[in-house]
Amino acid sequence: MKIWLIRHGETNLNKFKLMQGRTDEPLNDKGIEQALIARELVKDIKFDSVYASPLDRAIETASIVADIPREKVKIDERITEVNFGKYELHKYSRLGIKMSLYWALPEIFSAPSGVENTESMTLRSRSFLSELEKMEYDNILIASHGGILRALNGYLMDRKNGLRWRPKMSNCEIRVYSSINGKHTFLSEMK
Repeated sequence: MKIWLIRHGETNLNKFKLMQGRTDEPLNDKGIEQALIARELVKDIKFDSVYASPLDRAIETASIVADIPREKVKIDERITEVNFGKYELHKYSRLGIKMSLYWALPEIFSAPSGVENTESMTLRSRSFLSELEKMEYDNILIASHGGILRALNGYLMDRKNGLRWRPKMSNCEIRVYSSINGKHTFLSEMK
């Protein structure tokens, strides 16, 4: 099975460098354009199933890239974005020391109170992907978010801590992995 991970296209909150987390912000014009470009990159792939988080920006990206109606995108709460708590909608440059340190180096610093920690991120990512790996699919597209994709990538890279924190995925970047009998291989990256 090939697992195609894609980060959603740009939103206005991305454009203005604000933590959007679970705020349900739609794609902006640039984000739609990014998704259309990504669709061209995978136009020869037939996806057996297409998944997205329940947030509009991920659903719209999945629909555009897979070239299917929104209603055919399967929604799964486990791949929704990280809960940033009180830091939601704050500028990246004004998060304060605790959140800035955590988001830069979660291997060293703990999540501030009210912010989802990396253990939670890895547990829900592992639950989602291990369930999918039991399916009889050849190609699966998963549209999600910059934060939780760090745990989804970490699982597929068999990282001991369950995370691939750096480099973060850019808007509409695609990473492709194979999963065969529980063994994972990174295949390619498309931007």
